[in-house]
Amino acid sequence: MWKPTTIFNERYISIGSDTLIGPDVALSAGMVPGQECISDIVVSIGDRCLIGRGSGIVGHFSITIGNDVWTGHHVYITDQNHGYEDISRPISQQSQPERAVVIGDGSWLGYGAVVLPGVTIGKHVVIGANAVVTHDIPDYSVAVGSPARVVRRHDPDLGWVSVD
Repeated sequence: MWKPTTIFNERYISIGSDTLIGPDVALSAGMVPGQECISDIVVSIGDRCLIGRGSGIVGHFSITIGNDVWTGHHVYITDQNHGYEDISRPISQQSQPERAVVIGDGSWLGYGAVVLPGVTIGKHVVIGANAVVTHDIPDYSVAVGSPARVVRRHDPDLGWVSVD
């Protein structure tokens, strides 16, 4: 079932098999309908994913979501930010730097999580509710907070260990 609030430029979006996109999800490649994008696929969502209700995935350059990734409701993922170098010009008229986002297989993003440009989230990672991910998170980790920080990780020899 898929009832998007917004969908732009479907030809630049790839959705894998058995993936469920909840109601009221905004899914876009670019800013406006008909925009030409610089790559063939801007937003790629893998197989068996679940994108929670009211989430937003807004790609301009490259967002890759692996297989078996689930999100809670109201998660926001983007690969573009807003520049603010010139205080005499509105922010909307300034640079909009783009940096690729990757979310690894088998990860979970909790309710209200935000993933910002340039971030790689490893495989089998848990991102806590309302976390803001501003930097890379390694495989087999649990990250929480704003900005998100790793609080647990899995060590092959020790099992789950707390991170100070």
